[in-house]
Amino acid sequence: MFNTIAGRYDFLNRLLSFGFDVNWRHQAIQFLRKKRPAQILDIATGTGDFAIKANSLKPEKIIGIDISEEMLKIGRDKILKKKLEGIIELQLGDAENLHFPDHSFDAATVAFGVRNFEDLQKGISEIYRVLKPGGAFVVLEFSKPDEFPEKQVYQLYTGILMPFIGKLFSKDKSAYKYLPESVKAFKEGKEFLAVMQEAGFTNLAMKRMTFGVVSIYYGEK
Repeated sequence: MFNTIAGRYDFLNRLLSFGFDVNWRHQAIQFLRKKRPAQILDIATGTGDFAIKANSLKPEKIIGIDISEEMLKIGRDKILKKKLEGIIELQLGDAENLHFPDHSFDAATVAFGVRNFEDLQKGISEIYRVLKPGGAFVVLEFSKPDEFPEKQVYQLYTGILMPFIGKLFSKDKSAYKYLPESVKAFKEGKEFLAVMQEAGFTNLAMKRMTFGVVSIYYGEK
């Protein structure tokens, strides 16, 4: 599915989020600024937007992984245009079977990807494994507003307008129907923090933004 929509993915991200996705990534990166991580792993990197944003932290190396080769191709082109190929490397990889040794990274990030993990607990545990002691983990993910009228507006937008717009521009009927369905099924808020805690993460924190449409989760190894 992601291979199919790769060519329109960035455009639709800007369009469907009304451009807010750029600021959401900026806010998530701020959680890592005091850590000054040298080695960063960006999981479910897609076309590399979060990995590129993480370069503002001035790390030595950023590795982004994703299971969609077509998304990675677009990301690599963006990295070349920005002349960041010496810092950012994008690889084909599965979040639930990370091909890195224990204690490899100072920080790990996932932007709009954890809800797609087939086995959420396994994926979060794998991320914990590859982090160094004291390493930080930041997740940026969609969530659901729970108060009137935000809840009702959100349900109308994601249930009707988003699939229609997504199909119109991506030519993939299922892709943008899947998005709100995956958000609905995702264990968000305290439930997701509990998953992080079960994996071993401590110093947990959560920040909801834009009327509860997205949330940032933070934890340390």
